[in-house]
Amino acid sequence: MLTGKRILLIIGGGISAYKSLDLIRKLRERGAAVTPVLTGAATEFVTSLSVAALSGSKVYGELFDLTAEAEMGHIQLSRSADLVVVAPATADLMAKMAHGLANDLASTLLLATDTPVLVAPAMNVRMWDHAATQRNIATLADDGVAFVGPNEGDMACGEFGPGRMAEPLEIVAAVEAKLSDGPLKGKRVLITSGPTHEPIDPVRYIANRSSGAQGTALANALSALGADVVFVTGPADVAPPSGVEVIAVQTAQQMLEAVQTALPADVAIFAAAVADWRVEGASDRKLKKTKDGLPTLTFAENPDILAHVSQLKTGRPALVVGFAAETNDVEANATAKLKRKGCDWIVANDVSPETGIMGGSENDVAIISQAGVEEWPRMSKDMVSRKLAQRIAEAIA
Repeated sequence: MLTGKRILLIIGGGISAYKSLDLIRKLRERGAAVTPVLTGAATEFVTSLSVAALSGSKVYGELFDLTAEAEMGHIQLSRSADLVVVAPATADLMAKMAHGLANDLASTLLLATDTPVLVAPAMNVRMWDHAATQRNIATLADDGVAFVGPNEGDMACGEFGPGRMAEPLEIVAAVEAKLSDGPLKGKRVLITSGPTHEPIDPVRYIANRSSGAQGTALANALSALGADVVFVTGPADVAPPSGVEVIAVQTAQQMLEAVQTALPADVAIFAAAVADWRVEGASDRKLKKTKDGLPTLTFAENPDILAHVSQLKTGRPALVVGFAAETNDVEANATAKLKRKGCDWIVANDVSPETGIMGGSENDVAIISQAGVEEWPRMSKDMVSRKLAQRIAEAIA
């Protein structure tokens, strides 16, 4: 809940500004006070009257409003909130933020604020992919600005791709995570997620069908409980979680190095589907068909990241959780993995093709520990994540 929290909501000028009305309603339902700021372009999509009615607050918009300056002033307004949320954050507004421009009320507030900032980008896919926008995103991330979204999908312009503003409930979850005083506040949690890609040559690689959905959902759930999450991810199908530190890798060796850099941590969760093998001496040129027949590939074993961290003599996390994706004898194989790796828990599941779990939206898991086996009913990956996050919080409290 957000009872007593003060949100300064800056609404940018994009078609998705209409979602900001629902966002205001959902924030207020959770007890937050919302002070809205409209850019000039935003008034082309939503009215000050509708925003004022939903927020129950005065709507700010003019930098040189003498009455507003007398009553509060833009500097005080920028610092009176617990969190500044920009939704939608247009390409133009993000560019102003990245370069320190302050030529209207919204950009001036963002430059003057000393409170955390959360942005929900929304723009055409080509604008999102443009090198200038990506540079601005990197700059803002380095400055400590948190992101939620964008999502991928159909756009008002008729194109498809990343650039849709996150849904109001997703933004609310990100707000709650940023302002959380939950049971994991002050705890550092390391999560690995997604597959790894082990190169054969510059255009081919060995991988698996992991989507990264469970790891991302778990990162979101732990962040919502107040944890400081470091998310090390291979090239997953789903977007990385918002409001956490994301480290992108390709190979198992890169993942190990990222994990070592991210330690120490209070909890380490290894949800990534790391390839067991890599091609030794991967070619630096594309392999061609020849009259000599098929090429010979020599395999080498990849590092065992879970075992490495579980068996650390110093700096071992208080709780180490592994995942076991099995296609047969799930309980027996997962129990053997628990003993072999030396971790505290194994989250085991059956990923046989007929289950639809790998790459799907649901999971059917069992938690295996020294205390025994606890089977959970099939549920959404989000529900699995929330339940597992709560269990982790109880274990290290």
